[in-house]
Amino acid sequence: MRTFILTVLLLTLALIMPPRPALGQKVSLEDSIKNLSRDVGGTVGVAAKSFDKKVSFQVNGQAHFPMQSVMKFPLALAVLHRVDQGILALSQKVHLSKADLSTPTFSPIRDKYPEGDVDLTIDSLLRYTVSQSDNIGCDKLFQILGGPGAVNDYVHQVGVKEIQIVATEKQMGQDWQTQYRNWCSPNAMLRLLELFQSGSLLSKNSHDYLWQLLLETVNAPNRIRGLLPANAVVAHKPGTSGVNAEGIAAATNDVGIIELPNQQRFAVAILVSNATAALPDRERTIAHIARLFWNCWQ
Repeated sequence: MRTFILTVLLLTLALIMPPRPALGQKVSLEDSIKNLSRDVGGTVGVAAKSFDKKVSFQVNGQAHFPMQSVMKFPLALAVLHRVDQGILALSQKVHLSKADLSTPTFSPIRDKYPEGDVDLTIDSLLRYTVSQSDNIGCDKLFQILGGPGAVNDYVHQVGVKEIQIVATEKQMGQDWQTQYRNWCSPNAMLRLLELFQSGSLLSKNSHDYLWQLLLETVNAPNRIRGLLPANAVVAHKPGTSGVNAEGIAAATNDVGIIELPNQQRFAVAILVSNATAALPDRERTIAHIARLFWNCWQ
């Protein structure tokens, strides 16, 4: 009986903790990711970098993937850049009318203020948009900046070209194909995470502020965080599409920076597109891939 219980425990550990490849075994890591990717019935793109070891890795790193709410990370960078320039202030108040809250989309803001006619600070809009992935807050911040094109221009100006942001959340919700116009390559998103980590994009105050908002993300806990230790430090931004009539999920994503127990960090962008697997299977694949890098680089 004791042997049977031990066998069950070992099998369980094998399922939740993928094999730990030796450092430098890039082919083995790539094969593991490709094997995991077969479970989603779609395309998986991965880019990762260990900042201390100066080691990077990618699978389908140059392909274009719809971002969905991952775009709220570069949006927040663009807003805070304007704050650093003195053009905007976190304490600045923005009016939201009932018409602003009329879009049928995910919005904790609307849940709290269903009648609208409320003034929220830019600080509050950012907290809703980044940490809770509020779509109405996102579009209000786009409006303040002058539209998605302003965020697109900012990202390109800092040297990250393989990202395109041209549509609002409302526009994506009106037409299935529009979400594909907001895309990034995994390599480009990894580069943006790397620039953020370096502290070169924002002032220290703005950098620390956004880091905290990403740490406080409440969405998609079963993705990057899913198989990491409960106390793991994960600053991340997920993105999720709906499923169309053919059962295809355009986007199931998570990107972020993970801190290891030794306080060294790595970044990872895991993007899943046009997948037919159920959401728990798509999320489990992302979790397994994140755990592979954790095992490899800790």
